Amino acid sequence: MSEGQFDAYSVDAAYDRGEAVCVIGAGMAGLLAVKNLREQGFTVDCYERETAVGGSWNWRHDRSPVYSSTHLVSSRTHTEFPDFPMPDDWPDYPHHSQVLAYLERYTDHFGLREHIWFGSEIARIEPTGEGRWDVIVKPVSGNAARRLRYSAVVIANGHNWDPRMPSYKGQEEFRGEIVHSSAYKDPSKVRGRKVLVVGAGNSGCDIAGEIAVNAEKCWHSTRRGYWFIPKYMFGRPGDQTMARLSWLPFGLRQKVSEFAIRRVVGDPRRFGLKRPEHALFASHPIVNSHLLHHIGHGAITPKPDIEYFTEDAVHFTDGTSVKPQTVVMATGYRTTFDFCDPALLGMQGADAAPSLIGHMFASKTPTLAVAGLLQADGGIFPLVHWQTVAIAKWLRLRQSDPEAARQFWAKVSPDAGRRYVHGKLNDSPRHRLEISYEVYLKALGRMIEELDGVK
Repeated sequence: MSEGQFDAYSVDAAYDRGEAVCVIGAGMAGLLAVKNLREQGFTVDCYERETAVGGSWNWRHDRSPVYSSTHLVSSRTHTEFPDFPMPDDWPDYPHHSQVLAYLERYTDHFGLREHIWFGSEIARIEPTGEGRWDVIVKPVSGNAARRLRYSAVVIANGHNWDPRMPSYKGQEEFRGEIVHSSAYKDPSKVRGRKVLVVGAGNSGCDIAGEIAVNAEKCWHSTRRGYWFIPKYMFGRPGDQTMARLSWLPFGLRQKVSEFAIRRVVGDPRRFGLKRPEHALFASHPIVNSHLLHHIGHGAITPKPDIEYFTEDAVHFTDGTSVKPQTVVMATGYRTTFDFCDPALLGMQGADAAPSLIGHMFASKTPTLAVAGLLQADGGIFPLVHWQTVAIAKWLRLRQSDPEAARQFWAKVSPDAGRRYVHGKLNDSPRHRLEISYEVYLKALGRMIEELDGVK
């Protein structure tokens, strides 16, 4: 949002909400923030632009990236919240409708709805000094803005809603249809068509697999080689099998896991794919059991990176070309906070990721926090639970023991921008939010102990 647009929502006087905390978004991260802040005794106002909870998991929402066949890529027991388990009779990998039902049950179980203002959009947030914030809220359907003052703000608006569209030479000349994967909801619009899917993230591979059995022809373009972790290894969900090796030193576990995957999956070059040039866990792994199946059955034809477009064709770096009617760009999302100055979150330059303390706290404004801004090699729900516990405890400590809060902040501040990973991860927009599940979980545990005064 530009500065000129900000001016349209200017309001003279702020209504002071005292020590209340503002939470932006009622998706998974926002619901966790409301619940854990309430448990620390805070009054909470949560603002959600949609008319229901669920965020990206509610596929009826305009910004949801979910498509009809979406399932979890982490298993149920590695995804559920620590204090609210998923039903035991649910499948290992629940459907998106079950995940939404789970979030709705969580909302009702902890009585969160009464703290959520639905149909309310944040126009901007402004620091006012002494750690307080003015939050300008307007209804999605109008411009009647209100200015409210809060003791803190927790941003939980998600990061999978602002599509990143690549630009290739000649793309504007292409006469076929080009859409981002965020606009893909079901295979009905590609049935009987020739389709090229671009991108090898988990969504790209899942969508390619679904299109493969509905389209006349499906090609899948990827830039590099990837590790494919099957959803089941040795009769159990893949993440559960990997977790059984957690007692090993990371380097040895990495080698054992690579050996196991090679034995189970085989050499990707047999399927016309590149062999990964990086070690396992040095790039976000692809959890998928269908892509190689469909390649092996001729339903998907692998292609390398795109070199350029012409009016009726897409040309690849290996000199080959295809003539798709539809191109689906599964090329990820930008990290966007259009309601605040990017500098508040340490964002520098285009397509930059925030530089936060512990992937949560804005280093220059201790009462501004972000929840859920993570890409993990495991289930993200438990991590965001402990994130929001830490955020709530920090905000409470600032009020109850300012000196202890000052000491804590002095200790953690030098870690702004730290990456909680094993070894070295690829440095690309896709990986700047990446964390290693175990490394980050341990760091959160230490932070919470320090906030609790544990020596």
